[in-house]
Amino acid sequence: MIQFHLPAMTCGHCASRVTAALRAADPVCTVSIDLAARTVSVQSDADVEELALALADAGYPAA
Repeated sequence: MIQFHLPAMTCGHCASRVTAALRAADPVCTVSIDLAARTVSVQSDADVEELALALADAGYPAA
């Protein structure tokens, strides 16, 4: 399980965009979002850097 802290993720729309970005990088990943803590947990076989880049490209860089 990989966890990212995303300070820019503040609402449900953000959570949807984060999920879409991660699924574009790995279509079979499992995504769990804690909006209050602004964290996303991802179960994926993809490289951590690839997932972080997908998040940054979507406008949600990991802290």
